[in-house]
Amino acid sequence: LARLAQLARAIGIHLIIATQRPSTNIITGIIKANFPARIAFKVSSMIDSRTILDTPGANQLVGRGDMLISAGGDMIRVQCAFIDTSETERLCEFIGSQQGYPAPFFLPEYHSEEEGEDTGPVDLSQRDSLFEEAAHLVVLHQMGSTSLIQRRFSIGYNRAGRIMDQLEKAGIVGPNEGSKARRVLVADENTLEQILRGLG
Repeated sequence: LARLAQLARAIGIHLIIATQRPSTNIITGIIKANFPARIAFKVSSMIDSRTILDTPGANQLVGRGDMLISAGGDMIRVQCAFIDTSETERLCEFIGSQQGYPAPFFLPEYHSEEEGEDTGPVDLSQRDSLFEEAAHLVVLHQMGSTSLIQRRFSIGYNRAGRIMDQLEKAGIVGPNEGSKARRVLVADENTLEQILRGLG
């Protein structure tokens, strides 16, 4: 632990450790030397306080989030956020009793700065080679999601986005609604086949 703390200090990693039993057998001088900032909640004796902070005081705290912070030679008393067991149980019960969402929430589509936006007009005479397969996919799943097309066909965001724009132009999916999947305007495969035949 002391070696890990030394390495963390050397390369600028913030390392946090905690113990339930502040014993000198556990919190050695070498360990304390590598943790210049220390926090103590209420402890049962002055010896325990000295073990953690090198000074008494933590044994006089009132508990329930009352704590002492030792950093840079200064000792500061702080009231931190506190939540007891019964309140934690009530929160868990409250969250557990809430009604689940009827449909999944889709995160916004990601695209990097390198990919940019393709804002050119949509030309259905130059449809993507995956256009028809993508059309069948979104109608089958009734979900107009660019990420679904990306995953199924292992293609990039730009290409999947262009296919989705072509599907919109063809009247198969609705317009972009931000983070939500597009609404699929075609109810079944038969209707889709008629649309595809009409496109030639």
